[in-house]
Amino acid sequence: MQKNILVSTAYLPSVFYLKQILMHDTVLIEKQEKFIKQTYRNRCDILTANGMMPLSIPLIKQSNQELIFEKKISYAENWQHQHWRTLVSAYKSSPYFEFFEHEFKSFYETRYEFLFDYNLQLLETILKILRVKKTFQFTDTYELNSTEVNDYRALSELKQTKIKIESKPYYQVFADKNGFKENVSCIDAIFNIGLDVKQL
Repeated sequence: MQKNILVSTAYLPSVFYLKQILMHDTVLIEKQEKFIKQTYRNRCDILTANGMMPLSIPLIKQSNQELIFEKKISYAENWQHQHWRTLVSAYKSSPYFEFFEHEFKSFYETRYEFLFDYNLQLLETILKILRVKKTFQFTDTYELNSTEVNDYRALSELKQTKIKIESKPYYQVFADKNGFKENVSCIDAIFNIGLDVKQL
């Protein structure tokens, strides 16, 4: 295990993100950063029969200076139904979907007020599925350059040019049609290879 890791919140985080979580003892989650649009904080990429598809959680805009833990989820549209229907369509034929379906379904039936809380509960559920225990801590202040921890906040950016992580190919339902796609949402790996996600 390595020293503590610092990450930003993420919706159904990527395989790279999860891999780093598994490699560190204590996970420090950034709670004091200003919300940034067009990132994986409220978006994930999954694989469908037609290729990569982004899923985004709509948010309520209250001001231009909101901190990430203040961001509220919008339910003006029934995005939960849409996301779940898309996930089922994409992964119902995957080897482990029936084993873990119920673990995720409740997140598309229960309303959470804040994005940060929703993402945190999802991450805790993912680790529970993988039978992994982690200690979560949260930042009290925002530091642009943190030297006390391994800073992987860039994993929540759409363009991850700062971080290079080796990826092992794994079975994907539509790989024969679309080829292997790395670093999509970890839910892709969980539904396709189950607990072997920990070996990636």
